Order: sequence, then structure tokens, then C-alpha cells
Amino acid sequence: MPEAASVEVEPSPVEVANEGGRSEVVLVCEHAANRLPASYGGLGLPPADLARHIAYDIGAAALTRRLSTRLDAPAFFGTLSRLLVDLNRPFGVPSSMPVLSEATEIPGNRDLSEGERERRRRIVFEPFHATLADFLDRRDAAGRPTRLVAVHSFTPVFLGKARPWHAGILFEPPEAYGRAVLQALRAEGGLEVGENEPYRIDRTEDYAVPVHGTDRGYPAVLVEVRNDLLGTPAEVERWADRLARALTAPLPADEVIHVHA
Repeated sequence: MPEAASVEVEPSPVEVANEGGRSEVVLVCEHAANRLPASYGGLGLPPADLARHIAYDIGAAALTRRLSTRLDAPAFFGTLSRLLVDLNRPFGVPSSMPVLSEATEIPGNRDLSEGERERRRRIVFEPFHATLADFLDRRDAAGRPTRLVAVHSFTPVFLGKARPWHAGILFEPPEAYGRAVLQALRAEGGLEVGENEPYRIDRTEDYAVPVHGTDRGYPAVLVEVRNDLLGTPAEVERWADRLARALTAPLPADEVIHVHA
């Protein structure tokens, strides 16, 4: 397909909700949307593929919005499909503009020029992360404590392998916040909650939690909910209820919520 030589993104590649929220929790939903700019022609994919998990995290945006309301928490949403550029990948790694997602080829990402890669950085990746970083800088300057929470969803089956978990909590050291959230969810009973499942935080493949969370000294977790459990407003509401409690669980005395001087 021809490259989108002069395309600019409208609206902004980031949506901010409840920016003045009073919660310590700041929510990030990088894979909220499956939209692509018209100039990219669906990246060569049929509409049915753009409705799949390969294009966005189904149910994650609705869950994040309910959590934002329930907690009175600021929330940051990616407004474009991760197939254009994945906001939760270090820019330029193969999975950030995938040629293959799960078992599906992405024609519009094949043989990208350096100019096109840089265009996607400039119009999508950098504005999203600069907006979030600027918000966190201002929050730090005001002396406000922060817990960073990235919200995602995952498929019940991946490449033919069933996933038994209802949800997963992903975290890297320091682990106190992740373990507090995990313990709070498991205490409810009847849930299979994975510890660093179905993925693990990996600095070569993850961005939001390492860069905007751990590197700033914040307690930080990535929440994964299985997407077949987010199919109705009632299901989203139930997950928002349980996660609102878990994400605000008391931290151990030695886990200080970092505030920049």
C-alpha cells in the first residue's frame, strides 16, 4: 500500500479523561481503540480483523472509564489502533509496528521506510507519552502521590492454547503494590488471578509501567482482564467494583508512594 506521506492524526492520539481526579491512581489504557486514519486504508486488513484483539484490547476502554469514575482517577486513552504503532512497546522494536500479529499478517506494516516509521513516532507515539509525562511532572510538582495502573485485556485462547485465568496482575520490582493488588483480588474467591500471567513485564517489550511507573518511583501494575468477561456493561461494572477495591488496597508500611521533590 502507498505510504501516508502527509497524513496528520485527527483527533489527538491521546484522550485524557478526568484530568483533575483526586485519586492516587492514574489510569493508562494504551490499547483502547481500533481506529486507523483513513489514509492508512485499514493497513490492508478487512474490517473483521480490525474488530479483533489484534487491533485493540476489547473491553479495556469501557473498564478504564468505569474505574476512572469509580475512583475519581485521571485516565489516559490511546485513540488509535496498536497496529499503527503500539503505545506499550519501546518505539522501533518489531512488535511496535508488527508485520505479524498473532497469526495475521499486517500488509500495511510491511517494508516501512524510515520516514514512515518516524512519522508514526511523531504523530502518535511521542504525543501520547509526552502528554502523560507532562501530566505526571505537574502532579509531582504539586506533591501528589501516584499509583500508576495500566489497563489491558487478553484473549481466552491464544494460538490454540486456552488461558485459564480470569485476570492477571503484572508487575516488576519493587513488588509490594503488585502483591497487594493480587492478594486483594484473590481474597474475593472464585477467581483465577495470575501473577505475571498471561504475560510478564519486560523492558524490551513493555513501556508504560517501566517508564512512567517504576522509573519514576511509583507503585505500578499492569492489569489484564480476560476479554470474554467484559462483554456487557454489567460485567464491566463487576470488574470495576473489584478492581477499585484492589487498586486502592493499603500498601505495606515500607512501600512509600513516591513524590518528587
